[in-house]
Amino acid sequence: MTPPHITDLPIRALTVDDLHRCADLSEDRGWLREDHKWGLLLAAGNGFGVDAPDGRGLAAACVVTRYGSTSTGPELAAIGMVLVADRYARQGMGRALMTHVCNDVLKGIPLTLHATPYGRPLYEELGFETTGRAEMLVGTFREDGTSDTHGVARVRPAVADDLPRILRLDAEVFGADRTHMITRLPAFADQLLVCEDHGGDGTLTGYAAAWPNMHTHVIGPLIARDTGTAKSLIAALARGTDRVLRTDVDVRHEELLAWLKERGLESVAFNAVMARDLPDLPGDWTRRWAPLTVAAG
Repeated sequence: MTPPHITDLPIRALTVDDLHRCADLSEDRGWLREDHKWGLLLAAGNGFGVDAPDGRGLAAACVVTRYGSTSTGPELAAIGMVLVADRYARQGMGRALMTHVCNDVLKGIPLTLHATPYGRPLYEELGFETTGRAEMLVGTFREDGTSDTHGVARVRPAVADDLPRILRLDAEVFGADRTHMITRLPAFADQLLVCEDHGGDGTLTGYAAAWPNMHTHVIGPLIARDTGTAKSLIAALARGTDRVLRTDVDVRHEELLAWLKERGLESVAFNAVMARDLPDLPGDWTRRWAPLTVAAG
């Protein structure tokens, strides 16, 4: 009996029980295992994968995170962690998986993703267009010896009563409801901070988290009213860890990027922010500084 062509292998839903198979697949392609991140994405989103015909774990995988809801479905869906095992690379499996997810599973839903230069041609074939860029920075943050609060805000750890305000601010800035992701932050992140006006009314002007990813702490999401607020949140998060920091910042935030580089973070890579069936991402980009993770938009 002739075995099916590799692109005809069945695509199945992944669950949290597939976490280690997903991490093994990351490692196979030379990525970090990122078990902690995979756990979040599989719990809050939907994974899709292809079992390797040789019986060795997954041959390919990706995750989808849906946001908001309308009468016909989500307002937006983000695709991330698109991976094909090295031994099955360049045989059409990635294209088959993405075609199924984009054109069948998510048909008619506006889509977004962060693309590496390697993956961008495939996504363009599937109808994605570049709407922006994000710069990945990694390094040990150095204090400059002066106040990083800029006299504009009070930064403190978030408490349970802050969660409704965080959710309202996040939906306003992100442009779609992502309660299912943000409510997981207290357990997922090592730090969750909020920023309030000094004025006395306690207006929430931003919030940010730092979560563990192998040897780094990733700063994201980072939502802030202005550059000063973003700096205050980052400086406070940096003081709470001795790990190397990583964050992915919208390149339009030039002042913040310059400040981060002055304080020890280095540019590592650029990813294209791409979208399909919408001209640009919803929400307010001027207050959206870094995603929770590029895999979830």
